[in-house]
Amino acid sequence: MAESLKKQTKKGLYWKFAEQFSNYGIQFIIGIFMARLLSPSDFGITALPAVFMSVAGLFASGGFGQALIRKPELKEEDLSTAYIYSMCVGVICYIILFFASPWIADFYNTPVLKPLMRVTALGFIYGPIGTPQSVLLQRELNFKILAKVSVLVKIMGGVVGIILAFVGLGVWSLVVSGMVGGILSQIIMICIVKWYPKTGWSKESFKYLWNYGNKMMLSGLLDTLYKNITPIFIGKYYSTHDLGVYNRARHYANLPSQNVTGTLESVTFPSLSKMQNDPERLARNYRKMLRVSAFIVFPLMMMLSALARPIVILMVTEKWESCIILLQIMCFSLMWYPIHSINLNLLKVKGRSDLFLRLEIIKKLLGVCILSITLPMGLIPFCFGNILFSFLTLIINTFYTGKIINCGFLIQMRDLIPSLILSLVTWGAIQCTLNITKTYWIQIIIGGIIGICMYFGTAYLLHFPELKDVKYLFSKK
Repeated sequence: MAESLKKQTKKGLYWKFAEQFSNYGIQFIIGIFMARLLSPSDFGITALPAVFMSVAGLFASGGFGQALIRKPELKEEDLSTAYIYSMCVGVICYIILFFASPWIADFYNTPVLKPLMRVTALGFIYGPIGTPQSVLLQRELNFKILAKVSVLVKIMGGVVGIILAFVGLGVWSLVVSGMVGGILSQIIMICIVKWYPKTGWSKESFKYLWNYGNKMMLSGLLDTLYKNITPIFIGKYYSTHDLGVYNRARHYANLPSQNVTGTLESVTFPSLSKMQNDPERLARNYRKMLRVSAFIVFPLMMMLSALARPIVILMVTEKWESCIILLQIMCFSLMWYPIHSINLNLLKVKGRSDLFLRLEIIKKLLGVCILSITLPMGLIPFCFGNILFSFLTLIINTFYTGKIINCGFLIQMRDLIPSLILSLVTWGAIQCTLNITKTYWIQIIIGGIIGICMYFGTAYLLHFPELKDVKYLFSKK
């Protein structure tokens, strides 16, 4: 059983990595075209209503997806109940946003937001259609199908977006490309996994799903509100240009961090859920996942930070130069994102959504304090404040981990320090190479080669155990 689960997890990780990094490459290329064709203000406008859309999306999902994945024995009533809930709440969310869009447009003094939100919010109506199919595939660790679907819809949506931007539709090209990808995804999932609601509403199933999901929903609500406080303030008191620059920098910084984290989180949650009643095995695999994720993400983020200037200038030209310094700083805070995520994943695996919510409340209160001090100073001080916030939240996130499986902050830092130090040394080495030439292409090539060789060469010489784990993940055996 253990070996079978190990092979399933490895296969799931393989396909999830393929999906995430294929999407990373597609978004990277499409993003270059879109950023060249559109202005920072166009990206800023689409970011303005993000908080309203995200909050509505949380209510529509209700946290039921994770509850369905975690449940040891899934019944048809569970899927049907979750589907009916998401569809009904999704329609209500659309109606609310439809009538609220004029006030939101007036708040930002941006009239185009009224039709833009009314079109974008249609996702709450068609979005839940393919959710049960996705849940069933995730429970089976069948990420191969999910990967193929995801890559296909990203390509189709991206191509549509580029064409529309090229013909001059501006901000609407971003909206329509997202809709095309979302609708195609639902259609394909329905065709592949032929599920439809068979039993109707179940009071018993709803009670189970809501007891677990409502705390996850509230946690997500706190996280969404906190993440979108910055865009609200920048959009209201700075400018759409500043907001576009900030969001573009965060987008680039998120790509390597969240892609790796998304892979590990999606696959390890159903995998660890199968070990939830075996504490020793759970702790052993949990620590290994932490070490491997840090070993992969830390150097990626440090290389991105070091090579931010040549990458941004070559990709999207000098008009985005003001996002470079923000990107460089963000890499130091977002490099810890997978560690936060896996720590919180453990609480979800153990069914402790109450502790998850408690931690979110504490962290967001701390984050608001740091934000209120640093954001009025400007975007650069705010980004530095996020580094402090990220480290403090790591201490908070590991509190219950230490109590549940005896793997607290000090133990985790001892596991992660080797990868952290080596990544920082690699960052310094790349910085030194940038003075060799002023040609951006050569800076990227030389810096990339030196960074990769130094990091993995040193890890090999010092016998980092994570090398063996990474090698296993990509081996054919």
